Amino acid sequence: MLAPRNDREQSQRGTTMLEVLVTIVILAFGMLGLAGLQSKIFVAEMESYQRAQAVLLLNDMVERINANRSVASTYVLGAGTTLGTGDSQPADCSGTAAGAVRDKCEWSNALKGAAETSGGTKVGGMIGALGCVTLVQAQDATAGLCRPGVYLVTVAWQGLNATSIPSATCGQNAYGGDERLRRAISARVSIGLPSCQ
Repeated sequence: MLAPRNDREQSQRGTTMLEVLVTIVILAFGMLGLAGLQSKIFVAEMESYQRAQAVLLLNDMVERINANRSVASTYVLGAGTTLGTGDSQPADCSGTAAGAVRDKCEWSNALKGAAETSGGTKVGGMIGALGCVTLVQAQDATAGLCRPGVYLVTVAWQGLNATSIPSATCGQNAYGGDERLRRAISARVSIGLPSCQ
């Protein structure tokens, strides 16, 4: 015959349904937090990728202008004119003349993401990428004045989270009316007058 079990030994056997349910609830909250964190990481990664692309494209146009310093003024776009998403530049720039016209065409295609394609779709650029080149200060070779030409190159794109509104005007009102979604970075190019006295 078996010896009787004491009450303490019986109460320690197995887990109760309540303990299992509490464990499941705790795990569910942890998994929800992890899913939320994953989505925030994705958005931050995309924002970072777009900013890196913008820096590369900004430097590309700055170098193009520096390479053609004698005709830097031909890179200036008209007021309110942008290159990139939605412009009328051809997809193939091989038929355009060399110099500023070709540089602007190639820059426009780079802004549209033409460097990388997937299934015929351009995927190498930022969302709604736009580029602007504006004249900040015209060259003046007048003796005693000698003012260099100063140009502002800007790349704008649409971000995924609302932040502060950039001070650059390139791409204004181009992203659904919420200016806090617009991102912009700029660089100044100064074309000096070395022979000026």
